[in-house]
Amino acid sequence: MTNTSIPAETRIGHVHLKVADLSRAIGFYRDYLGFDLLFDMGSAAFLSAGGYHHHIGLNTWESKDGQPAPSGTTGLYHFAINYPERKDLAVALKRLLDHGWSIDGASDHGTHEAIYLHDPDFNGIELAWDRLPSEWPRRDGMVTFSREPLNFASLLGELGEPDEAGYLAVLSEYK
Repeated sequence: MTNTSIPAETRIGHVHLKVADLSRAIGFYRDYLGFDLLFDMGSAAFLSAGGYHHHIGLNTWESKDGQPAPSGTTGLYHFAINYPERKDLAVALKRLLDHGWSIDGASDHGTHEAIYLHDPDFNGIELAWDRLPSEWPRRDGMVTFSREPLNFASLLGELGEPDEAGYLAVLSEYK
């Protein structure tokens, strides 16, 4: 029998989202999440981390001034932005909080730590940091997932700064 699995090195390269207000969406992904704006063509824009052709595509071609999809319908649940280091996830969380953006939840899944939020068009986003595969919890050789509370104090401790802004109090509702 032939192995039908795709190569382990396969990655999802970018996400392209329909948005209602391009300027608002650019502001969120650039200012709140820290992506670089590469190109704005008026009805579409492309943003990147580190010079990649684009990680985030945004357009208003079919959605200008539109409304988010109602609950109970099909569509995008969320996409993930995976950070290379745990400290990078902490920086992302702090940047959001500095801008007054709230999160929807957070979890430690054993394999990775995740922070959940939505963009201005209510597209779901997961900000994540993956543990090394050798550290993933397993049972009978199979990877297992958990849904433990994220340790915000430990995560923000990666920044080496005191919690002068009171972020831990704000985040305490997610435990």
